[in-house]
Amino acid sequence: MSDLAAVAAVLARGDEARAVVRVLDRHGFGTVEPGQLLVASADGTLGGDLLRGALDERASALAQDARTRPETIEAHVAEDAAVAAGLACAGGATLLGHPLDAAPARALAQAFAAGVPAALVTRADGSASLAITGDELDTVEGSLGFAAVDAAAASHVRGLLRRGATATERVTLEAGADVLVDLWVPVPTITVVGGGAIAEALAAQAGVLGWGSRRADTVAEADAAVAGFTDADVLVLLDHDPAFDAVLRTGIEGRGFLGALGSRRTQAARRERLLAAGVTEEQLARVHGPVGLDLGARTPAETAVSIVGEVLAVRSGRDPSALGRAAGPIGA
Repeated sequence: MSDLAAVAAVLARGDEARAVVRVLDRHGFGTVEPGQLLVASADGTLGGDLLRGALDERASALAQDARTRPETIEAHVAEDAAVAAGLACAGGATLLGHPLDAAPARALAQAFAAGVPAALVTRADGSASLAITGDELDTVEGSLGFAAVDAAAASHVRGLLRRGATATERVTLEAGADVLVDLWVPVPTITVVGGGAIAEALAAQAGVLGWGSRRADTVAEADAAVAGFTDADVLVLLDHDPAFDAVLRTGIEGRGFLGALGSRRTQAARRERLLAAGVTEEQLARVHGPVGLDLGARTPAETAVSIVGEVLAVRSGRDPSALGRAAGPIGA
């Protein structure tokens, strides 16, 4: 969701139950952004969208009905309408509309407004929901009906949070409950230490992805940035000055993706310095270096693609390979 602030404003309206409409299942459409939802306040105010607005008419009607009872509908978008909305191709979706009590709605609204991680977990029939929010997803509002199911839901979304990426999935929890999970993680920021063409290409690539980017040219600037990292944030160390080892030591003790560019010789020298400074082998495994996937990149732009490719793979828990040789759903 690109405009969670607007969704937060609707979720925060009034004290009565809101309605939420989400994609329970889908086929087609190509790659779809996770974490999509449409919300309706008790007075009928709407916020958010589904599938780039291609299902707005049906989703809006469902949202009005779902304030009092859960309901699912089947919807299909033809090729021309899908492409006009910015989707890759035609497809179909099962939309779930369900009430959301004031307490979990306000918890989500506050998390969206504050820019901290938030999750909404709902039984697949829409009968119960809980919101889990906070930097470590440690605050729970609502219930799925049983303490064991609530605990399984919390454990599951905390595991997803370690990937550092917004996610939507339908799963069966260990406790046996069929649930729809939406996890929203703040948009990543790439902190690039050092300058030059690769730094510029990384900033451009971050813009394409909708990520933030910033430059840090001194040890103090970089260290302060890394100390405040969330799981979603990214460090790319381009500068080979040994003084920046201190930034990696700070990052190893914290969160986020740590990447360092450089030749094999540069990497080996950095490794020896960090080990001598007391960093363990296990901690060193957190530093991705040389950072980037082996794509045969030669230009700064290609190198930037290889770097963000590795970030995406690590966040998704994937071992990168050609999609044509992979099994299972694409984009799942």
